[in-house]
Amino acid sequence: MICSNHDSGGITLRIIKVLFGIIIFLGIIVVGAYYFGPKLVADQVMEKISLELQDSGELEMIKNEIENDPELQEFIAEGKDVDSSKLPFQTKEEATRALITKFGISEIQEIQLKAQNGMTVEEKQEIFNKLESNLTEEEMLALKVLAYKELFK
Repeated sequence: MICSNHDSGGITLRIIKVLFGIIIFLGIIVVGAYYFGPKLVADQVMEKISLELQDSGELEMIKNEIENDPELQEFIAEGKDVDSSKLPFQTKEEATRALITKFGISEIQEIQLKAQNGMTVEEKQEIFNKLESNLTEEEMLALKVLAYKELFK
């Protein structure tokens, strides 16, 4: 009898160890997905959007629209002489990740679709208002710096 009690206690201990191991393993997977999942999605979206803009000629169209809009030029010119090393992001990829985190992929695609189809003054203002309400001043400045560099490179 003593032997059977000892065996069932050993089996229970093994079950607890296995369950604990599974919980730790799942925890590591969840943490990894939380930290690395958005980065992978942002990288894929950034690559797709960049290729679409370049292949379709939309990037040139956007540049032309900005060059013909004094308000947009003034807005972007604020990023001309800024030290970008102190800003939250310095590359288009980092900016895309930040925007996806703040807005989500569907909202960014919606904005892209509006830009492709042409935007009214009201739609442009609506986008600026969304950006200003969801981004910090430093993030807005970083976007201006990136836009300025992209336009005048």
